Amino acid sequence: MHVRTRRIRTAVAALAAAAGVAAAAVPAAATAPASTTPRFLEPAELPPHPTSPWYAGPVTAGQPDPLPVCVGEALPSIATHRSYWTEYDTNAQQITVVERDVQRAKDFAALLRKDLAGCAKKLMEQDPDITATQKYYGRLNVEEGAHVYGLHTASAWGSSDIGLFSVGRDGRTVTVVRWGQMGNFQHAQVSDFKTTTVTAVNKLY
Repeated sequence: MHVRTRRIRTAVAALAAAAGVAAAAVPAAATAPASTTPRFLEPAELPPHPTSPWYAGPVTAGQPDPLPVCVGEALPSIATHRSYWTEYDTNAQQITVVERDVQRAKDFAALLRKDLAGCAKKLMEQDPDITATQKYYGRLNVEEGAHVYGLHTASAWGSSDIGLFSVGRDGRTVTVVRWGQMGNFQHAQVSDFKTTTVTAVNKLY
């Protein structure tokens, strides 16, 4: 298999990564000091799972590994992130970047939105075994605004994953929230995810 294709499939699989994988991707040794980072979501603030509580790793300095689909390539090394998971197939992530000034934060948020808007097309161009469909769920009126997107991926080998993404900004800080599980758009908890996004942006500072 081509290396690039393997990377794409790894990123797509992260939409529905197992809880153990999510936990393993958050090494405690890399934990960022709380005093240097904005506040992150607590597990109870994520879209409710019908049969499982949410769990969370520590706030961790650097880019997530593996990089999340759609937004991963744009993330700088100064990012901080936190991973979340349930006892089943649902997982989530919050990634926050504090830029040097407001204009740089505006530009970064715009870049993330551009990457999300073109994500389905890019995935299919890079891997012919993947069919991707996306939706834009609109802007949320919180701080300097947040935007919500959905992405469904289906593969030739039988997987079907649904992901929700949001990009929000408060001053010079940009935060991305990602939620994913096995399923399709009918399984997307859009209303709950919008509530989570508003909470995430409001509680940064």
